[in-house]
Amino acid sequence: MLNIRLQRVGRKNDPSFRIVLINSKYAARSGKAIEVLGSVDFRKKTIEKESFKADKIKAFIKNGAQVSPTVHNMLVAAGITEGKKKNVLPKKTPQKKAEAKK
Repeated sequence: MLNIRLQRVGRKNDPSFRIVLINSKYAARSGKAIEVLGSVDFRKKTIEKESFKADKIKAFIKNGAQVSPTVHNMLVAAGITEGKKKNVLPKKTPQKKAEAKK
């Protein structure tokens, strides 16, 4: 299965990320990207649409590539894809009701 996800690049304490197309079956072993589809720097305030290869991203999604939730939110914010943003934070566990002591 092909995934579109982030790949960390940059120096220590100076992160920047690439948006890559990667085969999930071999990702853990090699980490090689099939294709680099863009880059993003989260330290900047805005996400620039010009830093993505929008036509290739749309084509890979149309052909069945899965998009990670963070990348999905970035694509929605940049206006490349449409839809709602996904919650990428872990869900909180429901609080247990304190039973009244009798």
